[in-house]
Amino acid sequence: MMNDPMTPETAGAPPRTQAGPFAAADSALAFDLAARLDRVEERLSAAAAQSERLPHEASHHLMQAGGKRVRPLLVLLAAQLGDGAREEVIDAAAAVELIHLATLYHDDVMDDAPVRRGAPSAHEVWGNSVAILTGDLLFARASLLSAGLGPAAVRLQSTTFERLVLGQLAEFTGPAPDEDPIAHYLQVLADKTGSLIAASGEFGLRFSGAPEDLIEPLRDYGEKVGVAFQLADDIIDLTSDAATSGKRPGTDLRERVPTLPVLYVRRAAAAGDTTAAEVVARLDGDLTSDEALEAARVALAAHPVTQEARAEARRWADDAIAALEALPAGEVREGLEAFAHQVVERSS
Repeated sequence: MMNDPMTPETAGAPPRTQAGPFAAADSALAFDLAARLDRVEERLSAAAAQSERLPHEASHHLMQAGGKRVRPLLVLLAAQLGDGAREEVIDAAAAVELIHLATLYHDDVMDDAPVRRGAPSAHEVWGNSVAILTGDLLFARASLLSAGLGPAAVRLQSTTFERLVLGQLAEFTGPAPDEDPIAHYLQVLADKTGSLIAASGEFGLRFSGAPEDLIEPLRDYGEKVGVAFQLADDIIDLTSDAATSGKRPGTDLRERVPTLPVLYVRRAAAAGDTTAAEVVARLDGDLTSDEALEAARVALAAHPVTQEARAEARRWADDAIAALEALPAGEVREGLEAFAHQVVERSS
């Protein structure tokens, strides 16, 4: 592996950011990833810079609120299978995070979410119109970075963004009358979350010069680990406390989000399970009071369908790990495996 400008041998100070769950904290790989992520942060800030105050502040609002930077880290980790020090890799990682940030601005408007990453959502600060336009602006800046990487990057970004939008539309419209709601939900998760995680791995491989035959297995991994991540979120909303998860437990229930435990309990009720029917009656009742919401949450969390949903999340994570068999053994593969385990065992 080629050294980049900040390596253990040349750096005068430790990286400002961390490599997350992808590498042992004291390893050379962790230092490389963290040092490159520092460069990605600088690229992000520069890419979002604007000469006018409002678009500049709005564009940096969520960026400065933090975030785990999972997607750019996946770009950087995948790039270790080639030459991870290339400037193109840093641009690719920044482009991926800008796409992700753009979707967050839009999602928060659609969901009327008051808080994102511990800070007021952009639409709470500046209103819906500014939030939507800021998301568009960030996507435009991501497109500029992709254009600098060439047609393959533009094509990958375009197809990924199409899936993100189609997934959001599918979630909004819901399943067709003759469609299995569970299959519909899993496809929404693959489109809304899995597609960008899959694209992150592909960006890292393509622009590090890694072997192209690794793209498909890493895309397969990304799709599946993305679904596992969102399924784990369904469980966290039911079983965590507000101090750990950062939001009130049962929020998805109050917002009538058809998460996997909810879909499972409805299926069980339709099949004649009387205890499931009692849970469904609570879910369909008035959940505006905190007491009613808590009673519904406790009832659903205690029903066996929640453990079934947890097992399904783990199955998707296991399938993601199995997709990595085509990758060479080593720290990169181990880091991807560790991430898949972590997404389904986390508490927030």
